[in-house]
Amino acid sequence: MSKIKAMTGNQSASIGACLSRPDVIAAYPITPQSSVVEGLAAMIADGKSDAQMVQVESEHSAMSVVQGSAMAGGRVFTATSAQGLALMYEPYFRMSTLRLPMVMAIATREMTSPETVWSGQQDAMSVRDSGWIQVFVENNQEILDMIIQGYKISEDKDVLIPMNVCYDGFYLSHLTERVEIPSQEQVDEFLPRYKCEHVAYDPQNPMAVDPLTPGEILINYRENHLQSMQKVKDIIEKVDKEFKEKFGRSYGGLIDTYRCEDAEIVVVTIGANVGTARVAVDLAREKGKKVGLIKVRFMRPFPNEKIAEVLSNKKGYAVIDRSVSFGWNSGVLYQEVKAAVSDLNQNLCSISAIGGLGGLDISLNHVMSVIDVLDKAIKEEKQGQLQTMWLK
Repeated sequence: MSKIKAMTGNQSASIGACLSRPDVIAAYPITPQSSVVEGLAAMIADGKSDAQMVQVESEHSAMSVVQGSAMAGGRVFTATSAQGLALMYEPYFRMSTLRLPMVMAIATREMTSPETVWSGQQDAMSVRDSGWIQVFVENNQEILDMIIQGYKISEDKDVLIPMNVCYDGFYLSHLTERVEIPSQEQVDEFLPRYKCEHVAYDPQNPMAVDPLTPGEILINYRENHLQSMQKVKDIIEKVDKEFKEKFGRSYGGLIDTYRCEDAEIVVVTIGANVGTARVAVDLAREKGKKVGLIKVRFMRPFPNEKIAEVLSNKKGYAVIDRSVSFGWNSGVLYQEVKAAVSDLNQNLCSISAIGGLGGLDISLNHVMSVIDVLDKAIKEEKQGQLQTMWLK
C-alpha cells in the first residue's frame, strides 16, 4: 500500500530513485542537489536499497561511472545542479549519443557568473540540445512519479535515450509538500528490474566502444537519434496513461492545459510557477478575461504539435521563462513556442516574460501583470510585435 508523507523535493527524488531499483549510483554534492544523494546513501546504509554507491571526486567522474555501468547493462542514477552539470558535460553528451538509458535529477539553479547558488532554470535549459529527454516538473509528487516513469520511458527499446527530471532548486528541492509514496511492490509491477537487451560490456568478450566515426556513418547516428526522439512523444503519452491506471495520477503527457477550450489568450509556462499561473488565470477569469494556461512539461522532445494545436485560433500568448536565451531578447521557452506556432499563419500577439532568476519569486502579481499587458497589446492591435517583460 502507498503511504502519505510530507517531504522535500530532494527527498522525493531520492525515494523515487530508490523505488526504481538502480544497480549503481554515483554523484558529487552541489547545492541545491546534495541531499538527493545523501538520502540515497542513507537508504543503502539502512538496507532499503541494494544499489552500489560509488564515491567520486567530481561530477565528470560521476557521469563517467554511471556511463560505464550502463554500458555493462545496469540501471543507473545520478543527480546534479548548475556548475556540476557544466563539469560533467563531456560524458553527459556522450551518454545520450551512445543511446544509454538512465535517469538523472537536476535541481535547477542559475549558472555562474555572477556567483550564485539560487534558483533558476538556466543550467538545464543550456543543455537542452545535448540529446537527452527533458521533463520539467511542477511539484514534489511529480518529481517522484517522473523518476519512476523516466526509467520506463528511457529504457523502452524504441527509445534508449537518457532522461533528465528537472525541478526548481529551493522552490521544490528544499520546500516540503504532501507526497504519496507508492509501495515497492506497486513500483515493481509497473517498472520491473532492468534487463539490458542491447550489447553490454563483457570482460570475457572485449569490444571497442565509440571508435572514430566518419561522417557518412555519423550522420546516420544523428538521424536515428532524432527519429527516436520523436517516437518518445507517443511513449510519454502511453506511459502517462499506464501510470494513471496503476497509481491514479496523470500529468497530461507532453503538456497539460487549464481552461484553454474557450480562451482567447494563453499563458505558457514551465516548472514550479505553474501553480501560481493557475491562480492568476482564475482571477483573470473573474475579471472577464478569457485566459487559459499551457503547462509545458517536456522541453525535449518539444511538444510543438500540441502547443500549436492549443494556440490555434487564439488572439495571443505570453510565455513566462525562468531562463534567458542569450542572443535573443527573450526567454528560452518563448523561442521554442514561437517556432512551434510559426506554421499557423496567424499573426498572434506574443509576450516574452522573464523572471525568477537568481532565486527571485515569480509572484501572483507578476503573472497578473503579464496577462494585463498581453490583453492591452491585443486591444491595441500590436500583433507580431515582440514585447519583453522583466519581472523584477
